[in-house]
Amino acid sequence: MSISLDRFTDLALYELQIEGEFAAAHRLREYEGECERLHGHNWRIQLVLEGGKLNSLGMLMDFRDAKRLLGEALEQFDHRDLNELDRFKQVNPTTENVARFICDDLSSRLPEGIRVQSVTAWESPRCGVTYRP
Repeated sequence: MSISLDRFTDLALYELQIEGEFAAAHRLREYEGECERLHGHNWRIQLVLEGGKLNSLGMLMDFRDAKRLLGEALEQFDHRDLNELDRFKQVNPTTENVARFICDDLSSRLPEGIRVQSVTAWESPRCGVTYRP
């Protein structure tokens, strides 16, 4: 007896994961401690995309396209003082806000049927934040 998997396609969920990185400086306004002074990080970003439909090649999205989109989103931060960027004039450039802004940037540029499941921003090998929209 053969079982058709077609009835399960509405339940399928695929997650695609890629990573990128950028180097940037920031300072946390009104923070009491070392992080109030200008300092830098080599940030590592993990992006998880999700969707339920595969394309004709059997992919949720080509890794090459996902890497390109993530690279474009990170380019605006790379080798910058985050405090000088317009988006951080009123909002502290915390790791939480970096992750959220990357998610917001990517969400508007993804193909139909694919969404950001999470963005994790690591400011050091042992300190990171995950944002889920």
